[in-house]
Amino acid sequence: MHVEERYKKIMMLLHADKKIEIRELAHSFQVSRETIRRDLKTMEIQGRLIRVHGGAMLPENASQPPGTSELPVNIRAIINVAEKKIICKYAAKQIQNEDTIFIDNSTTCIYLYQYIPKDIQVTILTNSVSFLVECAKDLSSNHTIVFLGGILKSSNLSAYGTLALQNAKQYFPCKAFISCTGIVSDAQITDSGIQEIDVKKTLMENSQEVFLLADHTKFAPVGQIHLCNFADIDHLITDTKPDISYLRLSKELIEKIIVAQEECL
Repeated sequence: MHVEERYKKIMMLLHADKKIEIRELAHSFQVSRETIRRDLKTMEIQGRLIRVHGGAMLPENASQPPGTSELPVNIRAIINVAEKKIICKYAAKQIQNEDTIFIDNSTTCIYLYQYIPKDIQVTILTNSVSFLVECAKDLSSNHTIVFLGGILKSSNLSAYGTLALQNAKQYFPCKAFISCTGIVSDAQITDSGIQEIDVKKTLMENSQEVFLLADHTKFAPVGQIHLCNFADIDHLITDTKPDISYLRLSKELIEKIIVAQEECL
């Protein structure tokens, strides 16, 4: 990876998480920690970030770069990969023989296919090009993949528009597996994919069960658009026990939260 490309991705990650660690960057970019330290030193001299022990953070006056309210799929795909895989491994255990399921265009759900048993009959609906690529790597003859089609959105490799929405309305899945941008106060779930939100909402409404796959960083951030309320989902699968006091959930809603721990899988 070219050094300027690393700089760009480092800044995208900083705007997403506010603080980054050298260890995680070295692992994500497949370079040495010393290389990352040099990158951060240079970027600090340029005024892009502030180095702190073990990583870096944004300056207090830093503004969100234009056009990054929804991070590109190649950036989101390298954030919290281990956590996403733990969540997906648990989620895949909820898929049964002869299920028809919907999988959205989130980078969390990209990892779901590798954990779906190859010996069960499953029909999978999706508007995610990235998910199609994952399926193509090791597609089982027992799995039928239905791409909803539509207009290509290049920033997150998904399909949207009239065709995708019309196709979505024809299906009534057993289960929908989705993610989000953030779970905010008043128990609202928000997203950033404004163009494809109608496809996602339609298949959620048509599904018998809705599984929200959300790692710990999804609690509190706010997306651009309202997706649904907490009461509209059946299960929330996360990677660690979250602080949910700000959501003011009833006991019934709290019981929807499932913590997927790697040692229990």
